[in-house]
Amino acid sequence: MLWDRIRESLHQVLPENEYGLWIKPLFCSRCDEHELELSAPDRFFCAWIEDRYLDRIRQVAEQINGSPLSVQLASSGQKTPRIENKKQGQLRLPGTTAPEYKIRSLHPAYTFEQFMVGESNLVAKSACDALARGDNYYGNCLFVNSTTGLGKSHLTQAVVHQVLDTAPSTRLHYLTAQQFSAEMVKNIRTKSMEQFSQKYVKNCDMLLIEDVHTLAGKNKTQEELNTALDYLIKSGRRVILTSAVAPRKLEGLDEDFRSRMTSGLVAGIQAPDYETRTKIIRHKASNNNLELADELVDYLARNLKGDIRRTESALISIRAKSNLRNDPPDMALVREVLHGLVGSSPQLDGKKIRDFVGCQYNVSIEDLRSKSRKRSITFPRQIAMYLTRKYTDQSLADIGALYNRDHSTVLHAIKVITLDRSRKTAVREQIDLLCNKLGK
Repeated sequence: MLWDRIRESLHQVLPENEYGLWIKPLFCSRCDEHELELSAPDRFFCAWIEDRYLDRIRQVAEQINGSPLSVQLASSGQKTPRIENKKQGQLRLPGTTAPEYKIRSLHPAYTFEQFMVGESNLVAKSACDALARGDNYYGNCLFVNSTTGLGKSHLTQAVVHQVLDTAPSTRLHYLTAQQFSAEMVKNIRTKSMEQFSQKYVKNCDMLLIEDVHTLAGKNKTQEELNTALDYLIKSGRRVILTSAVAPRKLEGLDEDFRSRMTSGLVAGIQAPDYETRTKIIRHKASNNNLELADELVDYLARNLKGDIRRTESALISIRAKSNLRNDPPDMALVREVLHGLVGSSPQLDGKKIRDFVGCQYNVSIEDLRSKSRKRSITFPRQIAMYLTRKYTDQSLADIGALYNRDHSTVLHAIKVITLDRSRKTAVREQIDLLCNKLGK
């Protein structure tokens, strides 16, 4: 069959995880000498395929067919929407029509089940989960901020997935601030602002807008969105806003607009700590059918911080290189991938400082990580923690993990050494000497 040959060809050029996630679920619903019709699980899946894979599918189809072939894509759920077939789903009242959604393309893996929870994102995840279920425990307005790649879009899309699955009659709008602005400009030009206002005020049960920081300087858009937010929040509708910038650092925004956006819960997502990064790496490696030894997971967790997309890219690269070489991943391969991805490692990190201090005080790494309370071991350990905090941006939890301790122990060590350095000349001289050596 033609589609089987096309899939086989795509399987050879696409990474295994991409093929399994996006190409394998497609099936051929109709095929003749002029047209190939493919069916996808839902309309969101269709949108993703159209954006990223449909042109490639058409090229491969033409090569295999030997002549131009029209490739069409349709959702297998168009005739009977999947969200209305679930027994647990919310039913529409007789005589009512299905709501018109304003929704960005959804990633099928961006669900609550696939979101790795840690201390850095617990509040944001809990609040999104509550709002998705219609629980007002955290209020009805949520503002989530973080730098790129830490899970804002994952959480908002998880909310949309859950609402569509459990309450499909919800009049939900999910879009970026840029899309909202562009739609408003279009309606101004067509003199249809009344319909635009009705859509986001009267005909909206839940509004999710991403990247509100991009509205800086767009006073008219701020004014229109502010009006919508005022009505929605006061009437108990659910609102989720995301930003790459913390509220206090947002510039170019009207103060009334800023105040209204942050009138509910403000939840920041921080970079994941060592334990959460380890959990994320294991989870994503499992999803990619990639087996990693503990030492490799540890190395990746210590060197891949912040943007989770970079972690995903590293794991895909490790799997690809491992398959090409027909060897399981080892430390040399992992170092090679990370060097290509993030460049040279920083000159100093917690592990290097730990090794350096252990060498200077003639204490083994095992002793520094042990439970020993001997002064000959606890003092170098505290010095190493102090210097790691001084010379790196590692969190207290990450530093503690190097010594088999929690963040409170690290904080105590830093306070002790800081106090001793100010009071004891011998300690100050030792630290100055170590700092000079580290500087070289």
